[in-house]
Amino acid sequence: MVSIDVWNASVDFPIFDAKSRSLKKAVLNKAGGKIGTDSKVPVIEALRDINISVAHGDRVGLVGHNGAGKSTLLRLLSGIYEPTRGHSRIVGKVAPVFDLGVGLDPEMNGIENIMIRGLFLGMTRKQMESRVDEIAEFTELGDYLSMPLRTYSTGMRVRLALGVVTSIDPEILLLDEGIGAVDASFLAKARDRLNDLVKRSGLLVFASHADEMLMELCTKAIWMDKGQVRMQGPIRDVLTAYKGRDPYEHMSQEAMERLGHGSPASAPAGEGA
Repeated sequence: MVSIDVWNASVDFPIFDAKSRSLKKAVLNKAGGKIGTDSKVPVIEALRDINISVAHGDRVGLVGHNGAGKSTLLRLLSGIYEPTRGHSRIVGKVAPVFDLGVGLDPEMNGIENIMIRGLFLGMTRKQMESRVDEIAEFTELGDYLSMPLRTYSTGMRVRLALGVVTSIDPEILLLDEGIGAVDASFLAKARDRLNDLVKRSGLLVFASHADEMLMELCTKAIWMDKGQVRMQGPIRDVLTAYKGRDPYEHMSQEAMERLGHGSPASAPAGEGA
């Protein structure tokens, strides 16, 4: 079974500048060199004392203000960042989707980029070849798929990237909030694909500011504040504590119906556990 466990983990980033020491000088000094003086290097404590356990089947939302540590935590959970202190353990293959544009080459055409992006996300060439026609149909890009990506508008690039992302079969799916910032009309079309993607994944961790998407895709949540976990629990409880109001109060009728409720007033108190 896939899982992610983090114990007492912290992530620090040393800041090297002209007033302190360069990274090169620091390495040389560690090796016994005499370059520079022994001045302290400023350190940014991006994450502090993180304790998280995410198991197979979990659908976890990350909430918090910009700069609270959500993206850094996703990178810790993916294995991109190693904890400076503490420990982390990842069981399963990670599909990190932090930027829809990562892995796309502006000089290659749409079909070639579908292959590249799929390989970047851990799929095999054979798996991506079997998905090309379906992705092409979803994106509605037509003849543009044979043209270089540099000729695409921003919206067209998002369509292509989202088509690939929602076609993969991830064990551990880590989504950053940028995926919720795509064109509203196209996101509505992609909603079923996003839900299917989440269902196919062994576990999901999704960082977003969009309450409706969080409530739809997640059952649990983690509230990040100043690099620490401030609260963990059912998605509705955490969002209520974070926002200072029940998330159902400002949810659209359409969203309520997708969540299985006729209107905000009919949403049962305490649901989300």
